[in-house]
Amino acid sequence: MTRYERYAGGDPLAPPVDLAEALGAIGEDVMAGYSPERAMAEFLRRGGEDQRGLDDLAAMVARKRRELLQQHNLDGTLEEVRELLDQAVLAERKQLARDVRMDDGDRAFRELQLGNLPPSAAAAVTELSSYDWTSSEAREKYEAIKDLLGREMLDQRFAGMKQALEGATDEDRAAINEMLSDLNDLLAAHARGEETDEHFADFMAKHGDFFPEQPRSVDELLDALAARAAAAQRMFNSMSAEQRAELAQLSAQAFGSPELAQQLAQMDSHLQALRPDENWDGSSSFDGSEGLGLGDGTGALQDIADLEALAEQLAQSYAGARMDDVDLDALARQLGNDAAVDAKALADLERALRESGHLQRGSAGDLRLSPKAMRHLGRALLRDVATQLSGRQGQRDVRRSGTAGELTGSARAWEFGDTEPWDVTRTLTNAVRRTVAEGRNPAGGMRLHVDDIEIAESEARTQAAVALLVDTSFSMAMDGRWVPMKRTALALHQLISTRFRNDNLQLIGFGRHARVMEIDELTALDSRWEKGTNLHHGLLLANRHFRKHPGAQPVLLVVTDGEPTSHLESSGQVWFNYPPHPVTLAKTVAELDASRRLGAQTTFFRLGEDPGLARFIESMARRVDGRMVSPELDDLGAAVVGSYLGSRASAREGGGGFGAFGGWGGRGDWAD
Repeated sequence: MTRYERYAGGDPLAPPVDLAEALGAIGEDVMAGYSPERAMAEFLRRGGEDQRGLDDLAAMVARKRRELLQQHNLDGTLEEVRELLDQAVLAERKQLARDVRMDDGDRAFRELQLGNLPPSAAAAVTELSSYDWTSSEAREKYEAIKDLLGREMLDQRFAGMKQALEGATDEDRAAINEMLSDLNDLLAAHARGEETDEHFADFMAKHGDFFPEQPRSVDELLDALAARAAAAQRMFNSMSAEQRAELAQLSAQAFGSPELAQQLAQMDSHLQALRPDENWDGSSSFDGSEGLGLGDGTGALQDIADLEALAEQLAQSYAGARMDDVDLDALARQLGNDAAVDAKALADLERALRESGHLQRGSAGDLRLSPKAMRHLGRALLRDVATQLSGRQGQRDVRRSGTAGELTGSARAWEFGDTEPWDVTRTLTNAVRRTVAEGRNPAGGMRLHVDDIEIAESEARTQAAVALLVDTSFSMAMDGRWVPMKRTALALHQLISTRFRNDNLQLIGFGRHARVMEIDELTALDSRWEKGTNLHHGLLLANRHFRKHPGAQPVLLVVTDGEPTSHLESSGQVWFNYPPHPVTLAKTVAELDASRRLGAQTTFFRLGEDPGLARFIESMARRVDGRMVSPELDDLGAAVVGSYLGSRASAREGGGGFGAFGGWGGRGDWAD
């Protein structure tokens, strides 16, 4: 059987999910110390520049729930009963006053009955159940009470019954009683574990008009009935003790007989036994002035249940939470289609992040940024660096760096901003292949497409061994330098791994001690309280790296915000002292001298404004004919990348300055 439903997928012509903004934000959070899982959750919570996030949707849910509770109260049916009762009594009093043929004793007795009615509407209705009305209008008002109670009680369990049964005949009421009797038989059989498929089919064939949602199985019928009945029970729980007592007493008057109340009570009992996981015990506090009838109140409680479930789904705070858990139908029902479209877009984004290979599970089951994601983030950071470099003193774009060397024989697809020469043979071959694939004859002419273009790659004539030493002491994180440091390392790594593949980069983090790190390890490194700035150990590792590549030009780049306060003893133990001890300084200087003897071109990047640190680093740089740069945090990446490119240019030109990147060659506006 084919089922057609309303399309709820948003704009079918909308562009595919764009991961760039999400990956950028996630990468920034990961570098700040978040786990990738939490970083992704934070982005979904905040949303994008043009995309509402989970927090926005959750606020809308909370606002609607608050409005429901503040606008309404649950006294609607009782108020309507009181109003009809007052109208019936008033009409009867008027009739008694007009009827001159009535025996005075009878009139007095009736007036006494009406005058001594209990203050409780329910008790008054019960007491008047045997009253012989003299006014036809009064009798109609009283019968309307019984009809109202019956319709409201049915509307509690079957949405829409109040309106559908308005003006119902005795035959209609008999059909309702028969449906309830058959329904209870079906539920009882199902509770006993009997096979009920045929029983259900017969029931729907006979009473299907009462169920416009057309359930396809007993379980679907149970789910719908139990959700509504549980909401009715929560409404009853939400009432005051006096309201509950009045409604319990009035229920016996529904349709003029206790039979309806008994049938519904039996149905509720079956449903509670079959669906105990529904919320049968909850309640809500309604504080408004607009009264709700039993049916509308039950609907409001169902809405509140929907909203509370949506709030939990949108919070995503439980173990294993996924955006796919969000009930889009309920969201559209409660907040409109636009909210559902926003939630679906977030779900598509989460799915794309997990399935596109940008996030992957580590050996311990934790979520990590994949190499693909690292490359994506590195490209974005490198573009930022290129923009900064190209804007400083006429420097060239990073894409043009290192292209003065020999052609490698390899080619790659053209990218925006490339200025390298085209590989004409490969470009024309790509155009011919595309033309043939499109079913056209190349002999008849062809047009070159941007996707056909490939450029000839070249390598610099010199190879560099690069050591980037980054300070990982706690002061870096405490003073807001943690993320800029990681962004710098990632941008440099991306540049060397894609544009200078023959160079060898080693990333070295130094805190209380130093260690070599892979880029993903450094990117995910969390800050920790660790006293010590062991530049000595970092230089030892850097010099080991230089010695492993004797034919390469050593390039030493050091990013730090503090003087050395620890060093490595010959025993392998770390020795710490603050303020800096002469022994620590002597060992650090000795290892820096070793770097100079290996021919390292050295640049220190000083972060912070400490005068003592400035004097120390300047003396260290001067000792090895190096440079000290003191960039702003936002310019750190450009400063390090520019210095690296300048070192390569100097090496190609045989030393003497940073010709290709003159803006970084002197101290200029980067020096103290």
